[in-house]
Amino acid sequence: MRPSKDFFRPLAVGAPQPVREIPFPPSRMIHFFPAANAKMRSKVPQIAPTVDILLANLEDGVPADQKEAARAGLVEIAQSPTFATDFGATQFWTRVNSLDSPWGLDDITAAVLEAGEALDVIMIPKVEGPEDIHYADRLLAQLEAKAGLKKPLLIHAILETARGMANVEEICAASPRMQGLSLGPADLA
Repeated sequence: MRPSKDFFRPLAVGAPQPVREIPFPPSRMIHFFPAANAKMRSKVPQIAPTVDILLANLEDGVPADQKEAARAGLVEIAQSPTFATDFGATQFWTRVNSLDSPWGLDDITAAVLEAGEALDVIMIPKVEGPEDIHYADRLLAQLEAKAGLKKPLLIHAILETARGMANVEEICAASPRMQGLSLGPADLA
């Protein structure tokens, strides 16, 4: 755990200064789209003005043999020339694979290095304790520094286990990157 005096200190040389307030208003509507599906990606510019958040899903809804295509789809949307003009105030998020999966590290690396300027939030599933947030926080800072990003990416944690629920307060206080959290009701059931 970081000492209070260092809570808002960047965790890597060259990383952007952590935010002190969430930089956007509360959201009402998130549209998850399968980033591996070219047909769905083509509809993103039309969907963007109708939602608060567009979320490129790389996680459980994506079959294992499509994980790399989903990651490439995220990058394609982020680097699209229509992104800046058609997305307006719509936030752009991605839900990566869990930190303990074989795809999580590559998802986060590609998200930051290849889509970081366009992204606002990285949603991390299956968060069980503050250590998961500490790991993601440090990794994001290092990748942001490497990519030369000027704004930090935020973290939205998904709690899907009893352990995650038991550690909710520590998870929420683990980093200034914490944008929010969601509960995975199907997993918790």
